[in-house]
Amino acid sequence: MKAYVVHDDGRRGIEEVRMPSYGPYEARVKLLSCGICNGTDMKIIHKQFKGIDDYPVILGHEGVGEVVEVGEKVRYLKPGDRVLLPFIGDVPEGYSSGWGTYAEYNVVTDCQAMLDDGLEPESFAYAQKKIPAEFDPVDAAMIITLREVYSTMGIFGFTGGKSIAILGLGPVGLSFVRLCKLIGMGPIIAMDIDDEKLTLARELGADYTLNTKEVSIPDEVLRLVPGGVDFALDAVGVNSFIGDGMAIVKPDAKVCVYGISAKMNAPLDWSKNPYNWTLQFNQFPDKKLEGAVHDQIIAWIGEGKLDPGFFVSHRIPFEKLNDAFDMIERREKMLKMVVEF
Repeated sequence: MKAYVVHDDGRRGIEEVRMPSYGPYEARVKLLSCGICNGTDMKIIHKQFKGIDDYPVILGHEGVGEVVEVGEKVRYLKPGDRVLLPFIGDVPEGYSSGWGTYAEYNVVTDCQAMLDDGLEPESFAYAQKKIPAEFDPVDAAMIITLREVYSTMGIFGFTGGKSIAILGLGPVGLSFVRLCKLIGMGPIIAMDIDDEKLTLARELGADYTLNTKEVSIPDEVLRLVPGGVDFALDAVGVNSFIGDGMAIVKPDAKVCVYGISAKMNAPLDWSKNPYNWTLQFNQFPDKKLEGAVHDQIIAWIGEGKLDPGFFVSHRIPFEKLNDAFDMIERREKMLKMVVEF
């Protein structure tokens, strides 16, 4: 089968690799689409992703596929089912796994069958869920981001009635805006340097938007919410925002970091923030928690309250994946890019 591979010298492209095998509780999946994760994928390409050191790496981790074959102990999956989050499974010799979903075939686990038989699946299996057959598989790739964001909101402690300032309005930041609105948070202050993204944030429910090229974050947020906000969230990976976040939170509030910066340190000056505050990082979503929020995300989509297609700006043919990463390198305007197989 064909898979997208990055080497330690920077070479990247589609290569022929061995088809992944599958076990008795697993199913082979033919990929239909895979979301491009600008942050994680690019950091792996540039050898900046903590924990991935062995190259060549097969990339991709936001896949949507269709079951084509099942193991003998699989009971809750059948050929034709559409599923989220397949991974490559056994990695071909000579390669390592960046989860491996930029490939023609991957593997999913029948989590429930294992639990029924008294076995404990790997944590990622809890997030390998079926989706309705009528969902567009390209738009459906965005469901993985929405689940990651919503599960992270629970970890951070976001609840209705609490105020929040969100920096960075890519697909992740915009997902935070919409999901915060759906659970009744407010006021929601959305911040970016792109006026078009600020407009999108207002469409998704932001109460206020700020172009951070034009205003001081602490001055403007405290003008809008004089006592400070309950949560200040970095959704893009700008380390300097930790300082701004500390300056805009109320006492006993929280600065949250979800975006991953390539630079793993930042000077901290907490002279302007309250005496009591929390700084919390959550940058690698827990797959078991992600699986637990799946049904709610699907329900909101079914009710018309959440549209995954709203966040998708580009559909990229698999054979043109190099072009997509070149677009990211050139910092072209985009929201979610999704690969089509």
